[in-house]
Amino acid sequence: MNASRIALVTGANQGLGRALVEGLAARMSPDDLVLLTGRSRQRVDEAVHEVTRLPGTRARVEGRVLDVTDTDAIARLAEDLRARHGGVDVVVSNAVARLLPEESQSQRADEFIDVSNTATHAVLRSFGPVLRPGGRLIVVASTLGTLGHLDPRLHHLFDGASLDQVEYAVESWRSAVHQRTATEAGWPLWLNVPSKVAQVAAVRAVAAERRDHDLATDTLIAAVCPGMVDTATSRPWFSDYSHAQSPSDAARPVLDLILTEPVAPSLYGELVRFGKALDWHGGTPPVEQDRLLTP
Repeated sequence: MNASRIALVTGANQGLGRALVEGLAARMSPDDLVLLTGRSRQRVDEAVHEVTRLPGTRARVEGRVLDVTDTDAIARLAEDLRARHGGVDVVVSNAVARLLPEESQSQRADEFIDVSNTATHAVLRSFGPVLRPGGRLIVVASTLGTLGHLDPRLHHLFDGASLDQVEYAVESWRSAVHQRTATEAGWPLWLNVPSKVAQVAAVRAVAAERRDHDLATDTLIAAVCPGMVDTATSRPWFSDYSHAQSPSDAARPVLDLILTEPVAPSLYGELVRFGKALDWHGGTPPVEQDRLLTP
C-alpha cells in the first residue's frame, strides 16, 4: 500500500464499524488518516473524540457526516478524496438499518434496501474508480449472502449478474414487496436474506470486471462475514448468544484481511469469513426466520 494511506469506514459510530475504525487507527501509521462516517454530526464528533484518545491509536482520525442513502453524497465524498488525496486506500461499507422482529418487514423495506443495497451499489460505483493500487474495498455482509439462501427460482437474477442487473433485481424485489407478490415469486419474508445475497452479488459483479488488473496491483475487492456479533442490531434476532463475539473480536479477522499483503487470489471477489472464502452457491433458505415473521 501507499506510504501515507487514507481509510474510510461507513456506519462507524458504534458496533462493528466503530471497532473497525479503532483497529485501523491502531494498526495504521501516524501519517495515515482514518475517516469515520455517520449521519449525526454530534455522534460523529463524539466518536472521533473517543477514538483519538484511545491509548493504542496511532493514525489520525477524522469524521465526515454521510447519509449513505444519499447516493450523490457518496459520489461527492469519493470525488473529494480523489481531489484532496489522489484517491483512497481502504473503504469499508458497513452501514445497516436496524430492524426488529416485531416490525413490519414490508413497511421497513425501503429504508432497509436503501441503506444496505442502494448504498452498497453507490459505494462500489463511486469508490471503485478512486481506489488506489494496493487498496481494499470491503462490503460487510453475512453468511446469509450466499446464493443457496434464496429460492432456486431467484438464482438466475444474481448468479453471474452485472452490477446493473443486480440493481434491477433489487428494485424488482422492492416492487414485489410493495405489491405483496414477493412471497409467491419466491422471495423470503426476512429482508436480510435477499439484501445480503444482493450485496455479495454486487461485489462479485464489480470484482469480475477488475480481477486481472486488481490482482496485478495487489488490490482487493471482497465481501466479508464477521460472524455473529453481539450488537443492538443483531441481538433481537437470536435467542442463543453464547457464541457471539464482541465488536472488537469480530473486527480482528476483517482487519487482518484488509491489512495483510499480498492479496490471496482465492479471496478476491468472494464472501470471506475468518479468512476463508464461502461457497457462493451454498446455503439453504432460512425457514425458521420466515416462520417467525409469518402473521
